[in-house]
Amino acid sequence: MLGICRGRRKFLAASLTVLFVPAITWIYLFAGSFEDGKPVSLSPLESQPHSPRYTASSQRDRESLEVRMREVEEENRVLRKQLSLAQSRSPSHHRGNHSKTYSMEEGTGDSESLRAGIVAGNSSECGQQPAVEKCETIHVAIVCAGYNASRDVVTLVKSVLFHRRNPLHFHLIADAIAKQILATLFQTWMVPAVRIDFYDADELKSEVSWIPNKHYSGIYGLMKLVLTKTLPSNLERVIVLDTDITFATDIAELWAVFHKFKGQQVLGLVENQSDWYLGNLWKNHRPWPALGRGYNTGVILLLLDKLRKMKWEQMWRLTAERELMSMLSTSLADQDIFNAVIKQNPFLVYQLPCFWNVQLSDHTRSEQCYRDVSDLKVIHWNSPKKLRVKNKHVEFFRNLYLTFLEYDGNLLRRELFGCPSEADVNSENLQKQLSELDEDDLCYEFRRERFTVHRTHLYFLHYEYEPASDNTDVTLVAQLSMDRLQMLEAICKHWEGPISLALYLSDAEAQQFLRYAQGSEVLMSRHNVGYHIVYKEGQFYPVNLLRNVAMKHISTPYMFLSDIDFLPMYGLYEYLRKSVIQLDLANTKKALIVPAFETLRYRLSFPKSKAELLSMLDMGTLFTFRYHVWTKGHAPTNFAKWRTATTPYRVEWEADFEPYVVVRKDCPEYDRRFVGFGWNKVAHIMELDAQEYEFTVLPNAYMIHMPHAPSFDITKFRSNKQYRICLKTLKEEFQQDMSRHYGFAALKYLTAENNS
Repeated sequence: MLGICRGRRKFLAASLTVLFVPAITWIYLFAGSFEDGKPVSLSPLESQPHSPRYTASSQRDRESLEVRMREVEEENRVLRKQLSLAQSRSPSHHRGNHSKTYSMEEGTGDSESLRAGIVAGNSSECGQQPAVEKCETIHVAIVCAGYNASRDVVTLVKSVLFHRRNPLHFHLIADAIAKQILATLFQTWMVPAVRIDFYDADELKSEVSWIPNKHYSGIYGLMKLVLTKTLPSNLERVIVLDTDITFATDIAELWAVFHKFKGQQVLGLVENQSDWYLGNLWKNHRPWPALGRGYNTGVILLLLDKLRKMKWEQMWRLTAERELMSMLSTSLADQDIFNAVIKQNPFLVYQLPCFWNVQLSDHTRSEQCYRDVSDLKVIHWNSPKKLRVKNKHVEFFRNLYLTFLEYDGNLLRRELFGCPSEADVNSENLQKQLSELDEDDLCYEFRRERFTVHRTHLYFLHYEYEPASDNTDVTLVAQLSMDRLQMLEAICKHWEGPISLALYLSDAEAQQFLRYAQGSEVLMSRHNVGYHIVYKEGQFYPVNLLRNVAMKHISTPYMFLSDIDFLPMYGLYEYLRKSVIQLDLANTKKALIVPAFETLRYRLSFPKSKAELLSMLDMGTLFTFRYHVWTKGHAPTNFAKWRTATTPYRVEWEADFEPYVVVRKDCPEYDRRFVGFGWNKVAHIMELDAQEYEFTVLPNAYMIHMPHAPSFDITKFRSNKQYRICLKTLKEEFQQDMSRHYGFAALKYLTAENNS
């Protein structure tokens, strides 16, 4: 629209020039042809040499007029040519899919004129609009540290990806925690035309640690100051964003603003919308020096190449050292120092219109930045209150934010057509594997699930745990979906050790889980529980993928492979740590079996000892697990022997054996071909046996399965014949793979299956 407007304006100016210049010229010439009220002929035929009025002077006037006429005619010819070119360049005629002009309303270096015309400028359609090439890469830098900030980054990135039409290169200055989380997330997200580079924030601490900072962002809130030194030397420009930003437009529009920088302008910033830097918020309020209201650094455009030439590093350091002599510390982290530098060097800043950073903290002037929803560009939740901030339109802003918060990230895996993307080895391998599958195979969907890459967000909540120094620590490993959330508090009460959980959720369900966990005193009091979100995709529950994710991210030498529906006996954590030493698990291949029982009662007085459990078993309150449905699954545990056992005893593998075991963290992964219901644990135990693990039953350990409604997958298994056929096919293929991998020793699995 703005490109068309610009073309029309040029067309109108040229047209008026062509029409009015000749008219004015001829009026001038015609008026000049009268002398004493009589017309003077301009025709050479009518001019007689013997006329008394014909003089040398009038001859010169006539010649000068003829010269002027020729000049005007030449100017008209040039104007007509320019008009023709303007018409041929009109966006409505020749702007196809090959190039795109992104609009950006004019900013100004004059804060007063900006304030006077905020709304008018926001709705302007005829500003000069520089182009951003269709496949031009847009560079974005974000400082991110910790678990909460990592979640915030995901929402920010979703809002950017939703609107974008250009390749993106994110430069993430991250601590070790954020790097682990975000590296896995982007690797499994597999968004085309998006590149991620990480820079170690911990290595940058020494650059800014000398600056006292009162802001809640801590030392990481100062790291935007050192981006010229941190980012690659060949990177010329970058958009810098806080993690609490939400985009409501294509980021290319903001990138286009770089073309408006003039002279020594190297920083693009929006004026601060609160009165903080005016120093009138309370008595004796003394902010850092700033130009007028100052500038907010939630959104920054940095011309890195020019900043480096200006010796930015030296500039901000000298300013900070001088101001800290009287201010003692920063209150708003890097923002205070940026403003102090700008106060002394106002020529550095290009002031962006305020809709590029609508600041939603209490008592701001943010409402002056927009007249209509369509005016919004970037929303900045820069109050510690975040979504609880006071604003007349906060409900609208909150809904916009929640839209991206719960938006299905899988839908953002869309190609940018016409833009070449860098070769991705993982993506190419995946495509090759999928292409080898037969789509006409009735079990195609089962086979395909094995290769599905599920977006994964590790450590969704704060995690803090150091394993015991005696190398006996054990992590409980389990997986669950939304319908099993109610088990979390009970498990935490029964198991005081570390826990690693993989949760299979949609984006919206992940937020429901977050609210549930944050509202639970039990869960919030535990920092040794790692919650890893595996986002939903496809029609099957990827049970073994979930187990593998939970297994992979433990920090202890041993793990207890459990299921979410089981409550371990009180004290099992300490008992297992003692058993690890007693049975020398560190130096032997053992799988310690925790006998499994079940109850059909939703309310159970949980047995506090083995003797109490045996009594409940005799009374029919408890049963050995699945004895009435799937006896073979746990029969080799030998419950009759366990009743009187006082020492650990060894049992042999049998067909369909699927006990719950404690193993070293280096045990084999679960086989991903088994999804939903059936054979997912059986295959894993079979592989442990093939690798010559000894199965040892613990005499004083137990776990109890709590009742629940049948899962969707077991319902499909029972009702769908094709499901059962495919499961049988996958079992046979797994056994064949075992024979190929383990040779003659694995033949017993085929024999046992045939005899069972």
